[in-house]
Amino acid sequence: METVEMEESGMGVLVSLCIEAATKDIYSVQKWRRQRRTLERLPCQLGNVLFRRLLRRGILYPSLLEIFQYCVEDVDLKGETSVDAEWMAYLGAFRYLCCLNLADCRAINNASLWPITGMTTLKELDLSRCLKVTDAGIGHLLSNSNLEVLGVSETKLTSVGVMCFKSLKHLRVLDLGGLPVTDAALHSLLALTQLEKLDLWGSKITNEGACELKMFPKLTFLNLAWTFVTELPFLPSVTYLNMSNCSIYFIFNEENMGYTSRLEKLVISQAIFNKNPNEEEEAFRYLPKSNLSYLDVSKTSISNFQFLVDMKHLEHLNLKFTKLTDYLLDPIICVGENLRDLNIGSTKVTSQGISNLVGHVPKLTTLCLSHTGIDDSVLPYIGLISSLKVIDLSATFITGFANCSENYQEKSLSLTALQNLNNLEILNLEETPLRDDALHPLASLKGLKSLFLKGNFLSNASLEITSNLPNLKCLGFREALLAYSELCLFKPPKMLNVLDLRGSWILSKDEVLQLCNMFPHIEVKHELRPANISSDRYNIPGSSSSSPFRKTTKTSSSTHLHLSQLSINPNEKFADERIKYSIEELLDLQNASSSSGLPINLNTDLLKMD
Repeated sequence: METVEMEESGMGVLVSLCIEAATKDIYSVQKWRRQRRTLERLPCQLGNVLFRRLLRRGILYPSLLEIFQYCVEDVDLKGETSVDAEWMAYLGAFRYLCCLNLADCRAINNASLWPITGMTTLKELDLSRCLKVTDAGIGHLLSNSNLEVLGVSETKLTSVGVMCFKSLKHLRVLDLGGLPVTDAALHSLLALTQLEKLDLWGSKITNEGACELKMFPKLTFLNLAWTFVTELPFLPSVTYLNMSNCSIYFIFNEENMGYTSRLEKLVISQAIFNKNPNEEEEAFRYLPKSNLSYLDVSKTSISNFQFLVDMKHLEHLNLKFTKLTDYLLDPIICVGENLRDLNIGSTKVTSQGISNLVGHVPKLTTLCLSHTGIDDSVLPYIGLISSLKVIDLSATFITGFANCSENYQEKSLSLTALQNLNNLEILNLEETPLRDDALHPLASLKGLKSLFLKGNFLSNASLEITSNLPNLKCLGFREALLAYSELCLFKPPKMLNVLDLRGSWILSKDEVLQLCNMFPHIEVKHELRPANISSDRYNIPGSSSSSPFRKTTKTSSSTHLHLSQLSINPNEKFADERIKYSIEELLDLQNASSSSGLPINLNTDLLKMD
């Protein structure tokens, strides 16, 4: 997995092969760990890669840390539950440690921080969500006078502990998210004149405390989401502002007073406008719009979008879950010249409204229309936006046929309209009523890198179409009717490294395992994939979720729990009863169970004792 990362770092293939051999298993590590002098001379770039590889392979343990004390500068242990005081004792001896990430290390407590006291080389420290760190542990950090980046969000610190940070004069980034920071605590931080990024989401800051924010001369990033702040003084240096989930009267309560605003990104998702719910645009009265390039007003009650008209440099606009309709699109058309990313999913926009956008968004690269009422009639208009790279049409009424009336003997394939989009890289068609015979035009999208399909009307025939996409790297093919015998004949594109088959209930656990072995270079995602197959075997860094339009979801483990609770003799033989049925019969069984309300789960292996 690290091969690509190392090549991008200029290490080359030979070095990557050496790293691979050195971290193959615990026995390989034992062979070279005694070569102390060689390791002391190991360049930091190589030391960092070797450290990360051992950690990812699960063969890095506390006593082994000693060999890295002269050659590692950056340590990322985020989410490692085994990291405790013993680990910290060794890390405290690292001579050149600059960055230490301990976020989500639940075993870290106040005493664990003592070994890193007084580390003059340490510039970045993240303790986010270390729930055992309290005010008592802050004393160990204050002697690290060169700290520039500090994250303590969602720890057990109080305002008293936060006030102590005023002695860390070199702090540029301070994350206090989720802490009960008061106005008084914020006032004490005014001594941090170098502060550039301040995260205060979920704090107890009010309008009174917010007035102090203009005393930070270099502040560029400010997060006040989930606070009691309803309005802000004009902040000329801020380029990013987040007031999501706040009750807003005015974003800024005064004009720029002759100062030039640098505000570029504004996020007010799920905000409530309390001044006058019928005049939400009043909140934007004093908002400087000249440099604004990113705006997120998703999940708000805004119904008048005229405030957009003056935002001529807008590039990213998120209006998801707003009251947007076809009749309210004119302001978007006015600012469409520079738009690159437009999200109007989960609104009341229809195909007719999208047709009005054509010709007004010449630079648009990302278009999200998920969960809207659009149908196949919109595809010819989308096909005219030649700059598009990402299209999300999930959960819409796209059928793949332009003419669905019974008066037409031959239906034309509507997806043909996308064939001229030479820049298209990502296409999401999940949860649409598409069938196999409608997907043939996709074979001509040679530049496609990610394709997402989901529906029980799809079968192996659709999967074969994707074999003709030479650049395809990620394929989502969820809840499809896939027979193992036909999957064995699938010829995946050479570039494919993720195949998401979750929800394909016909496949058994053994068949999923065989698919993993059949395609060793591809990460096969499925609920029944054995847990002992580590994602490290795949050359896909950070591939936790197959679709860019969704956050990583927790895979249900109910199937595995059900089987593990059965009293089964491991020496007895079992057979999969599903082999008696055809695909059509299995589909009828599932439909029958869902309509009758019977608790039948075809995802669970049906066992029969010989």
